[in-house]
Amino acid sequence: MKNPKLITLSHGAGGLLSQQLITQQFAPLLEHAGQALNDAAVITINGTKIAFSTDSFTVSPLFFPGGDIGSLAIHGTVNDIAMMGGIPQYISLALVIEEGFSADDLDRIVQSIAEAADRCGVVVVTGDTKVVEHGAADGLFVNTSGLGEIPVRANVEPKRVAVGDALLINGTIADHGIAVMCAREKLDVSTEILSDSAPVSEITSKLIAELGEKVHALRDPTRGGLASTLNEIAAQAGVTVEIDQAALPILPQVAGVCEILGLDPLQVASEGKVLAFVDGSTADEALTVMKSCDGGQQAAIIGQVTSANWPQVCLRTPLGTTRVVEMPPGEILPRIC
Repeated sequence: MKNPKLITLSHGAGGLLSQQLITQQFAPLLEHAGQALNDAAVITINGTKIAFSTDSFTVSPLFFPGGDIGSLAIHGTVNDIAMMGGIPQYISLALVIEEGFSADDLDRIVQSIAEAADRCGVVVVTGDTKVVEHGAADGLFVNTSGLGEIPVRANVEPKRVAVGDALLINGTIADHGIAVMCAREKLDVSTEILSDSAPVSEITSKLIAELGEKVHALRDPTRGGLASTLNEIAAQAGVTVEIDQAALPILPQVAGVCEILGLDPLQVASEGKVLAFVDGSTADEALTVMKSCDGGQQAAIIGQVTSANWPQVCLRTPLGTTRVVEMPPGEILPRIC
């Protein structure tokens, strides 16, 4: 008898298998499930465009250098709204708590949620709590949904990415994934690596306010890192995206861990970064805007859209050669968010 097809951890990792799960399992039966390939859905209510997102957080460990599951849940949801050009406003919060979970740890996480929400300017307006048997939830799982109004000047959509666009990022890559890996595996590194978990809504809002429709697309490179995110955009827009390896901002200690473990930093998650595709004529202006914002001081122009002949992502090395950057089939480190 043929074995049934089973869901694996890689199906939830943001790579090729995740994309196939959405397009093959969900989209055929759920009419609007295709919007799940974006960070949030865009809906219209009484003529007002709204960004609507939902997410679940199962990160392990729950506390890691630079953050915890509580602040991560708020930042992740706020950032998903921001990627559609929305201004985050309201959050729902649901907790699945394992029997025997520490009440003190729960207090710490709820306090972290409250502080993160206040920092992001959002309000937690509704929620739910479930308690399950010991061993059924690995401590704590968090689910959030977010709503935010999209300004009239915002028109961000992967399909708007075009030849000549510049690609920018607001700072260093792979910090979150490596921070969680070091904490989970108890790796002894000489310099502590902190997660970059943070809101980027100030950056996206200011980019749209200053540049309007010249901001073509916004995405945060979470699960699967830049490799997954840029391949998704390249496929949706039907373009070739070329990254300049020498321009990629990466902390030396993060690069060192990646080299030792044989990891490609392009495939490692960030949680406080935004990739912005803007009209090439406004690249320098966009860079100035990013650098003026909290969390954008290390912003850089890291690439451009070079052709519309073939949807792919290429990396240009300092030697002048190029290689194709493939979408990873799964996540090198599951449960990083």
